[in-house]
Amino acid sequence: MSTDIKFLEYSPAVVIDQISMVYKTTSRKLDLVKTSETKNSRTGRLRRPTATVEVAALKNLSLVVEHGESLGIIGRNGSGKSTLLKIICGQIPPTSGVVYASATPIMLGVNAALLPALSGDQNIILGCLAMGMSHAEIDEKYESIVELSGLEEALHMPMKSYSSGMSSRLRFAIAASIDPEILIIDEALNTGDAQFKDRTLKRMHELLDRAGTVFLVSHSLSTVMELCSRVVWLDDGELLFDGNPADAAKFYRQFTQKLSAGDRIGALKLRRRLLHDLEVAGVVDRNAKRRNGALE
Repeated sequence: MSTDIKFLEYSPAVVIDQISMVYKTTSRKLDLVKTSETKNSRTGRLRRPTATVEVAALKNLSLVVEHGESLGIIGRNGSGKSTLLKIICGQIPPTSGVVYASATPIMLGVNAALLPALSGDQNIILGCLAMGMSHAEIDEKYESIVELSGLEEALHMPMKSYSSGMSSRLRFAIAASIDPEILIIDEALNTGDAQFKDRTLKRMHELLDRAGTVFLVSHSLSTVMELCSRVVWLDDGELLFDGNPADAAKFYRQFTQKLSAGDRIGALKLRRRLLHDLEVAGVVDRNAKRRNGALE
């Protein structure tokens, strides 16, 4: 996944070169499967055949992210955010295009594969080993993981006895013990109670200070504005905005408010204007030039 890239007067950490991602799935829509079954027949719908369709999650996306940048990624559900992070991490290959990175990107998530039958302290060791830590590194970070989890006496009980919130806190505490050069965060902050969120936010600031480059996907605009120096907005697999976090939040709120009010035409007009402004501002061309320069 990762490969060396040439460093120019700026220092690119990740170069995303015209990636697209197309998934194949099935559909039972009448005009796709061309069935003679009636639309109003419930039993007919049960017998309706399926057709294979393609869904474009990302459409020819290019970005250059430099060392020291904290890049927030916002967008509606299904806009391609998580797909982009999985491609950057190398979890899935893009349908076309390529991603270059100066170091191996590490995904910070709350979905570490732990064993419910084991106690919390045993799962800490298991989770850290799964992330590639040595026993010496685990010994060094064990107490801080325990403190961040806030599980206290429950730490020695089987994880299957935990509430969903307690399990999420343990997973986050384990995942947040790493210190990568390129850090990728997918909704890791949206778990636990208010007190735990305060602790996770503090830990996130520590991770941001240590990591050279950070990608953060979150539905919380306030979190993105607080932690990120730059924001990209994806919608339907396309780049709608790339720039200042405050401006991104303003336009995104306008867009979602129009959709909530049922003003789809107004939302569509705003979307078209943002795409036009992106071209006029030269963001697409600028990313292309920086990408091409890094790859020379």
